[in-house]
Amino acid sequence: MAHQEGLFAPEPVPLIDDKEGGIRYLPESIPAVAAQQWFDQALENIGWMSQQRMMYDREVAVPRLLATFSRESEDLPAPLGEAFEAVRSLVGAPFNRVGLNLYRDGSDSVALHGDKTEKLVPSQPIAIVSLGAPRRMSIRPKAGSGRIVHVELEPGSCIVMSYASQFTHEHGIPKVADVTGLRISLAFRCFAG
Repeated sequence: MAHQEGLFAPEPVPLIDDKEGGIRYLPESIPAVAAQQWFDQALENIGWMSQQRMMYDREVAVPRLLATFSRESEDLPAPLGEAFEAVRSLVGAPFNRVGLNLYRDGSDSVALHGDKTEKLVPSQPIAIVSLGAPRRMSIRPKAGSGRIVHVELEPGSCIVMSYASQFTHEHGIPKVADVTGLRISLAFRCFAG
C-alpha cells in the first residue's frame, strides 16, 4: 500500500533550522489505520532483543527492546517493507536500514544523544516514525546554552532530522511516570556501502 498525503495534510512543524532542513515534525504522516496495523504487526512479527551496554563503568540493560533490519533483508518482517516504501516516498531519501525501539512503558527511554554518523551517508536525513502510545521527545543544543524543544510524538507521526543536526543537537525520549502504553519507533537511515 503506497502512502499518499491527504488534500489537507498537516503542515510540517519546523523545530530546528539548518542548511540541510534541520529537524521537523510531520504530524499524521501515516494514516491512522495503517499506523495501527504496522504497530500490531511489528509487535507480533519482530524478534525483539534486549541488550546490555557499558555506562558509567558498569554494564546496564538498555531500557527498551531493539531490532534492526536492512531494506534488502530476505526475512524482512511485516510491516517493514510497506513502511520503507511509505517513508522513502514521504521524505524523499533512499533509506536502506531501519532500527526499531519498543518502549514498554514510561520507564523505557533513550538518553539525549546525537546519532553516530560514521556509517551514514552524509547529507541524508534520519526519519523516525512513531507507532502506539504517544511519547515526548526532547531536543537540545549540544554546545552552549539554548532552548530545549519538546515535541509530543503522536502515533503515525514522523520526525525528520538532518544529518547536520546530529552534530549540533541531541535528542532523546525521557522517562515519564504516567505512561503505560507501548510505543514503537521506526528509525530510518541511509547507511553507506
